[in-house]
Amino acid sequence: MKEIILNKKKNGMSVMLLTIFLYLLAIAATILGGIGMDKGGSILSIVVFSVGIVWVSLGWIFFLGLKVIGPQEALVLTLFGKYIGTLKESGFYFVNPFCVAVNPAAKTKLNQSGDVDSSPKTVISAAASGQVATTEIVNKKISLKAMTLNNSRQKINDCLGNPVEIGIAVIWRVVDTAKAVFEVDNYKEYLSLQCDSALRNIVRIYPYDIAPNVDTTGDGIADEGSLRGSSDVVANRIKEEIQSKVTDAGIEVIEARITYLAYAPEIAAVMLQRQQASAIIDARKMIVDGAVGMVEMALEKLNENKIVELDDERKAAMVSNLLVVLCGNRDAQPIVNSGSLY
Repeated sequence: MKEIILNKKKNGMSVMLLTIFLYLLAIAATILGGIGMDKGGSILSIVVFSVGIVWVSLGWIFFLGLKVIGPQEALVLTLFGKYIGTLKESGFYFVNPFCVAVNPAAKTKLNQSGDVDSSPKTVISAAASGQVATTEIVNKKISLKAMTLNNSRQKINDCLGNPVEIGIAVIWRVVDTAKAVFEVDNYKEYLSLQCDSALRNIVRIYPYDIAPNVDTTGDGIADEGSLRGSSDVVANRIKEEIQSKVTDAGIEVIEARITYLAYAPEIAAVMLQRQQASAIIDARKMIVDGAVGMVEMALEKLNENKIVELDDERKAAMVSNLLVVLCGNRDAQPIVNSGSLY
Protein backbone atom coordinates (compact mmCIF):
# COMPACT_ATOMS: atom_id res chain seq x y z
CA MET A 1 0.00 0.00 0.00
CA LYS A 2 1.51 3.32 -1.12
CA GLU A 3 0.90 6.37 1.02
CA ILE A 4 -0.92 9.28 -0.68
CA ILE A 5 -0.41 12.70 0.91
CA LEU A 6 -3.30 15.18 0.60
CA ASN A 7 -1.81 18.70 0.70
CA LYS A 8 -4.21 20.69 -1.52
CA LYS A 9 -7.36 20.66 0.59
CA LYS A 10 -6.56 23.42 3.10
CA ASN A 11 -9.81 25.27 2.43
CA GLY A 12 -11.61 24.35 5.62
CA MET A 13 -12.07 27.91 6.82
CA SER A 14 -13.59 29.17 3.57
CA VAL A 15 -15.94 26.17 3.33
CA MET A 16 -17.02 26.61 6.95
CA LEU A 17 -17.77 30.33 6.46
CA LEU A 18 -19.59 29.62 3.20
CA THR A 19 -21.68 26.89 4.82
CA ILE A 20 -22.64 29.15 7.73
CA PHE A 21 -23.54 31.94 5.30
CA LEU A 22 -25.70 29.56 3.28
CA TYR A 23 -27.36 28.40 6.50
CA LEU A 24 -28.29 31.99 7.30
CA LEU A 25 -29.65 32.45 3.76
CA ALA A 26 -31.58 29.19 4.07
CA ILE A 27 -33.15 30.32 7.33
CA ALA A 28 -34.05 33.67 5.81
CA ALA A 29 -35.45 31.95 2.68
CA THR A 30 -37.53 29.64 4.84
CA ILE A 31 -39.00 32.56 6.76
CA LEU A 32 -39.67 34.67 3.66
CA GLY A 33 -41.05 31.69 1.76
CA GLY A 34 -43.36 30.87 4.63
CA ILE A 35 -44.62 34.46 4.76
CA GLY A 36 -45.17 34.46 0.99
CA MET A 37 -47.09 31.19 1.16
CA ASP A 38 -49.36 32.63 3.87
CA LYS A 39 -50.14 35.68 1.74
CA GLY A 40 -50.72 34.13 -1.63
CA GLY A 41 -48.83 30.91 -2.05
CA SER A 42 -47.00 31.82 -5.27
CA ILE A 43 -44.75 29.29 -6.96
CA LEU A 44 -41.67 31.40 -6.15
CA SER A 45 -42.54 31.41 -2.47
CA ILE A 46 -43.01 27.65 -2.49
CA VAL A 47 -39.64 27.14 -4.25
CA VAL A 48 -37.82 29.49 -1.87
CA PHE A 49 -39.41 27.82 1.15
CA SER A 50 -38.56 24.32 -0.13
CA VAL A 51 -34.94 25.22 -0.89
CA GLY A 52 -34.55 26.75 2.56
CA ILE A 53 -36.02 23.69 4.27
CA VAL A 54 -33.78 21.29 2.27
CA TRP A 55 -30.61 23.23 3.06
CA VAL A 56 -31.47 23.57 6.75
CA SER A 57 -32.12 19.82 6.90
CA LEU A 58 -29.07 18.64 4.92
CA GLY A 59 -26.55 21.47 4.98
CA TRP A 60 -24.94 20.13 8.19
CA ILE A 61 -23.45 17.30 6.13
CA PHE A 62 -20.77 19.69 4.84
CA PHE A 63 -19.55 20.25 8.39
CA LEU A 64 -18.57 16.56 8.49
CA GLY A 65 -15.91 17.24 5.88
CA LEU A 66 -14.07 19.78 8.05
CA LYS A 67 -10.87 18.30 9.53
CA VAL A 68 -8.35 20.01 11.81
CA ILE A 69 -4.85 18.48 11.83
CA GLY A 70 -2.33 19.57 14.45
CA PRO A 71 1.48 19.36 14.33
CA GLN A 72 2.82 15.79 14.14
CA GLU A 73 -0.64 14.34 13.50
CA ALA A 74 -2.06 12.42 10.56
CA LEU A 75 -5.50 11.27 9.45
CA VAL A 76 -5.98 8.31 7.12
CA LEU A 77 -9.15 8.67 5.02
CA THR A 78 -11.20 6.11 3.11
CA LEU A 79 -14.23 6.70 0.89
CA PHE A 80 -16.66 3.78 0.69
CA GLY A 81 -13.87 1.36 1.58
CA LYS A 82 -11.25 2.82 -0.78
CA TYR A 83 -8.12 4.53 0.52
CA ILE A 84 -8.01 8.07 -0.86
CA GLY A 85 -5.12 9.62 1.03
CA THR A 86 -3.61 10.89 4.30
CA LEU A 87 -3.72 14.35 5.83
CA LYS A 88 -0.25 14.88 7.33
CA GLU A 89 0.50 18.59 7.28
CA SER A 90 -1.05 20.70 10.02
CA GLY A 91 -3.96 22.86 8.91
CA PHE A 92 -7.74 23.21 8.49
CA TYR A 93 -8.99 20.92 5.72
CA PHE A 94 -12.21 20.23 3.89
CA VAL A 95 -12.59 16.77 2.39
CA ASN A 96 -15.46 14.72 1.08
CA PRO A 97 -18.03 14.64 3.91
CA PHE A 98 -18.53 10.91 3.40
CA CYS A 99 -14.86 10.13 4.03
CA VAL A 100 -14.16 7.96 7.08
CA ALA A 101 -11.03 8.20 9.24
CA VAL A 102 -9.34 4.84 9.91
CA ASN A 103 -7.09 3.99 12.85
CA PRO A 104 -7.42 0.39 14.14
CA ALA A 105 -5.05 1.13 17.03
CA ALA A 106 -6.99 4.13 18.35
CA LYS A 107 -8.22 2.26 21.46
CA THR A 108 -5.05 0.27 22.09
CA LYS A 109 -3.33 1.16 25.35
CA LEU A 110 0.22 -0.09 25.87
CA ASN A 111 2.83 0.71 28.51
CA GLN A 112 4.11 3.65 26.47
CA SER A 113 3.97 7.39 26.05
CA GLY A 114 0.50 8.32 24.86
CA ASP A 115 -0.54 9.28 21.36
CA VAL A 116 -1.54 12.83 20.56
CA ASP A 117 -4.94 13.30 22.26
CA SER A 118 -5.62 9.57 21.93
CA SER A 119 -7.79 9.18 25.00
CA PRO A 120 -11.46 8.53 24.15
CA LYS A 121 -13.93 11.28 25.00
CA THR A 122 -17.19 10.39 26.71
CA VAL A 123 -20.46 12.01 25.68
CA ILE A 124 -23.33 11.75 28.19
CA SER A 125 -26.89 11.87 26.87
CA ALA A 126 -30.21 11.45 28.61
CA ALA A 127 -32.64 8.90 27.20
CA ALA A 128 -36.42 9.38 27.12
CA SER A 129 -36.87 6.82 29.92
CA GLY A 130 -34.71 8.88 32.24
CA GLN A 131 -31.66 6.64 31.97
CA VAL A 132 -28.26 8.11 31.14
CA ALA A 133 -26.47 6.76 28.07
CA THR A 134 -22.75 7.25 27.45
CA THR A 135 -21.01 7.16 24.10
CA GLU A 136 -17.27 7.07 23.49
CA ILE A 137 -15.90 9.30 20.76
CA VAL A 138 -12.53 7.85 19.74
CA ASN A 139 -9.92 10.10 18.18
CA LYS A 140 -8.84 8.45 14.91
CA LYS A 141 -5.77 10.64 14.41
CA ILE A 142 -2.39 8.91 14.17
CA SER A 143 0.49 10.39 16.13
CA LEU A 144 3.68 11.00 14.14
CA LYS A 145 5.67 11.90 17.24
CA ALA A 146 8.51 9.79 18.59
CA MET A 147 7.00 7.58 21.29
CA THR A 148 8.56 5.34 23.92
CA LEU A 149 7.38 1.77 24.39
CA ASN A 150 8.33 0.22 27.73
CA ASN A 151 7.71 -3.45 27.16
CA SER A 152 7.12 -5.63 30.19
CA ARG A 153 10.08 -7.52 31.64
CA GLN A 154 10.74 -10.86 30.01
CA LYS A 155 12.24 -13.97 31.59
CA ILE A 156 14.62 -15.43 29.03
CA ASN A 157 17.36 -18.07 29.16
CA ASP A 158 20.77 -16.79 28.09
CA CYS A 159 23.15 -18.85 25.96
CA LEU A 160 24.27 -20.82 29.06
CA GLY A 161 20.70 -21.66 30.03
CA ASN A 162 20.58 -19.27 32.99
CA PRO A 163 17.20 -17.52 33.32
CA VAL A 164 17.52 -13.74 33.30
CA GLU A 165 14.94 -10.98 33.52
CA ILE A 166 15.37 -8.17 31.01
CA GLY A 167 13.34 -5.14 29.98
CA ILE A 168 13.80 -2.75 27.09
CA ALA A 169 12.55 0.69 26.08
CA VAL A 170 12.00 1.26 22.36
CA ILE A 171 11.70 4.75 20.86
CA TRP A 172 9.67 4.59 17.65
CA ARG A 173 7.41 6.56 15.33
CA VAL A 174 5.06 6.04 12.40
CA VAL A 175 6.60 7.09 9.07
CA ASP A 176 4.12 5.51 6.62
CA THR A 177 0.51 5.82 7.72
CA ALA A 178 -0.90 3.70 4.89
CA LYS A 179 1.27 0.70 5.84
CA ALA A 180 0.59 1.20 9.54
CA VAL A 181 -3.18 1.15 9.02
CA PHE A 182 -3.66 -1.31 6.17
CA GLU A 183 -0.67 -3.71 6.20
CA VAL A 184 -1.15 -4.92 9.79
CA ASP A 185 -4.23 -5.35 11.93
CA ASN A 186 -3.02 -3.19 14.85
CA TYR A 187 0.38 -1.55 14.47
CA LYS A 188 0.84 -0.92 18.22
CA GLU A 189 0.23 -4.52 19.22
CA TYR A 190 2.28 -5.66 16.24
CA LEU A 191 5.24 -3.57 17.43
CA SER A 192 4.93 -4.87 20.99
CA LEU A 193 4.92 -8.51 19.86
CA GLN A 194 7.90 -7.95 17.56
CA CYS A 195 9.80 -6.35 20.46
CA ASP A 196 9.21 -9.47 22.57
CA SER A 197 10.31 -11.76 19.75
CA ALA A 198 13.43 -9.74 18.89
CA LEU A 199 14.41 -9.56 22.56
CA ARG A 200 14.27 -13.35 22.90
CA ASN A 201 16.18 -13.92 19.66
CA ILE A 202 19.08 -11.67 20.72
CA VAL A 203 19.30 -12.42 24.44
CA ARG A 204 19.64 -16.17 23.90
CA ILE A 205 22.88 -15.51 21.95
CA TYR A 206 24.69 -13.84 24.88
CA PRO A 207 25.68 -15.00 28.37
CA TYR A 208 24.74 -12.79 31.28
CA ASP A 209 28.40 -12.28 32.14
CA ILE A 210 31.62 -13.02 30.27
CA ALA A 211 31.97 -16.78 29.77
CA PRO A 212 34.73 -18.80 28.06
CA ASN A 213 34.23 -20.49 24.67
CA VAL A 214 31.12 -18.47 23.76
CA ASP A 215 30.71 -17.00 20.27
CA THR A 216 28.21 -14.11 20.27
CA THR A 217 29.06 -12.61 16.87
CA GLY A 218 28.62 -15.72 14.75
CA ASP A 219 32.14 -15.66 13.30
CA GLY A 220 33.12 -18.97 14.92
CA ILE A 221 35.60 -17.31 17.33
CA ALA A 222 34.97 -17.06 21.06
CA ASP A 223 34.69 -13.48 22.30
CA GLU A 224 33.98 -11.53 25.46
CA GLY A 225 30.47 -10.38 24.60
CA SER A 226 27.89 -10.43 27.40
CA LEU A 227 24.57 -8.88 28.32
CA ARG A 228 26.10 -7.02 31.25
CA GLY A 229 29.31 -5.90 29.61
CA SER A 230 28.13 -5.29 26.03
CA SER A 231 24.79 -3.60 26.69
CA ASP A 232 25.23 -1.05 23.87
CA VAL A 233 26.03 -3.76 21.31
CA VAL A 234 23.12 -5.90 22.50
CA ALA A 235 20.72 -2.93 22.38
CA ASN A 236 21.83 -2.06 18.85
CA ARG A 237 21.27 -5.64 17.68
CA ILE A 238 17.83 -5.65 19.30
CA LYS A 239 17.00 -2.40 17.48
CA GLU A 240 18.10 -3.82 14.12
CA GLU A 241 16.12 -7.01 14.73
CA ILE A 242 12.94 -5.06 15.56
CA GLN A 243 13.39 -2.72 12.59
CA SER A 244 13.68 -5.64 10.18
CA LYS A 245 10.29 -6.90 11.40
CA VAL A 246 8.30 -3.63 11.53
CA THR A 247 9.41 -1.94 8.30
CA ASP A 248 6.40 -3.44 6.51
CA ALA A 249 4.16 -1.82 9.13
CA GLY A 250 5.43 1.70 8.33
CA ILE A 251 7.27 2.04 11.66
CA GLU A 252 10.77 3.40 12.24
CA VAL A 253 12.68 2.28 15.33
CA ILE A 254 14.81 5.21 16.48
CA GLU A 255 16.51 3.64 19.47
CA ALA A 256 16.36 0.64 21.79
CA ARG A 257 17.82 0.57 25.28
CA ILE A 258 18.04 -2.06 28.03
CA THR A 259 16.25 -0.67 31.09
CA TYR A 260 16.44 -3.69 33.42
CA LEU A 261 18.79 -6.66 33.61
CA ALA A 262 19.11 -9.20 36.42
CA TYR A 263 19.19 -12.91 37.09
CA ALA A 264 15.80 -14.48 37.69
CA PRO A 265 14.87 -14.66 41.41
CA GLU A 266 15.21 -18.45 41.58
CA ILE A 267 18.94 -18.35 40.78
CA ALA A 268 19.85 -14.83 41.87
CA ALA A 269 21.15 -15.93 45.31
CA VAL A 270 23.28 -18.72 43.84
CA MET A 271 24.73 -16.44 41.18
CA LEU A 272 25.53 -13.85 43.84
CA GLN A 273 27.49 -16.46 45.80
CA ARG A 274 29.27 -17.43 42.59
CA GLN A 275 30.25 -13.83 41.91
CA GLN A 276 31.43 -13.42 45.49
CA ALA A 277 33.51 -16.59 45.24
CA SER A 278 35.02 -15.43 41.97
CA ALA A 279 35.87 -12.07 43.54
CA ILE A 280 37.50 -13.75 46.54
CA ILE A 281 39.57 -16.00 44.28
CA ASP A 282 40.73 -13.04 42.21
CA ALA A 283 41.63 -11.12 45.36
CA ARG A 284 43.55 -14.08 46.80
CA LYS A 285 45.45 -14.51 43.55
CA MET A 286 46.47 -10.87 43.62
CA ILE A 287 47.57 -11.15 47.26
CA VAL A 288 49.64 -14.27 46.58
CA ASP A 289 51.29 -12.71 43.53
CA GLY A 290 52.18 -9.65 45.56
CA ALA A 291 53.45 -11.71 48.50
CA VAL A 292 55.72 -13.83 46.28
CA GLY A 293 57.14 -10.67 44.73
CA MET A 294 57.80 -9.18 48.15
CA VAL A 295 59.54 -12.35 49.33
CA GLU A 296 61.75 -12.39 46.25
CA MET A 297 62.62 -8.74 46.81
CA ALA A 298 63.44 -9.36 50.51
CA LEU A 299 65.79 -12.25 49.69
CA GLU A 300 67.51 -10.23 46.97
CA LYS A 301 68.03 -7.28 49.33
CA LEU A 302 69.48 -9.56 52.03
CA ASN A 303 71.93 -11.09 49.57
CA GLU A 304 72.94 -7.74 48.05
CA ASN A 305 73.61 -6.06 51.39
CA LYS A 306 75.12 -9.25 52.91
CA ILE A 307 73.16 -8.71 56.08
CA VAL A 308 72.95 -12.40 56.88
CA GLU A 309 73.99 -15.60 55.19
CA LEU A 310 71.04 -17.99 54.83
CA ASP A 311 71.26 -21.59 53.77
CA ASP A 312 68.43 -23.30 51.88
CA GLU A 313 66.66 -24.48 55.02
CA ARG A 314 66.69 -21.03 56.59
CA LYS A 315 65.52 -19.49 53.31
CA ALA A 316 62.62 -21.97 53.22
CA ALA A 317 61.64 -21.09 56.79
CA MET A 318 61.86 -17.39 56.04
CA VAL A 319 59.75 -17.74 52.89
CA SER A 320 57.16 -19.72 54.84
CA ASN A 321 56.97 -17.12 57.60
CA LEU A 322 56.75 -14.20 55.16
CA LEU A 323 53.98 -15.87 53.14
CA VAL A 324 52.01 -16.59 56.30
CA VAL A 325 52.32 -12.96 57.38
CA LEU A 326 51.52 -11.47 53.97
CA CYS A 327 48.74 -13.86 52.94
CA GLY A 328 46.99 -14.34 56.27
CA ASN A 329 43.56 -12.90 57.05
CA ARG A 330 44.64 -11.81 60.52
CA ASP A 331 47.57 -9.87 61.87
CA ALA A 332 50.58 -12.03 62.66
CA GLN A 333 51.39 -12.62 66.34
CA PRO A 334 55.09 -12.17 67.11
CA ILE A 335 56.93 -15.20 68.57
CA VAL A 336 60.21 -14.75 70.38
CA ASN A 337 62.65 -17.56 69.62
CA SER A 338 65.58 -17.59 72.02
CA GLY A 339 67.11 -20.69 70.54
CA SER A 340 68.34 -21.79 67.16
CA LEU A 341 66.34 -21.49 63.94
CA TYR A 342 66.75 -25.28 63.49
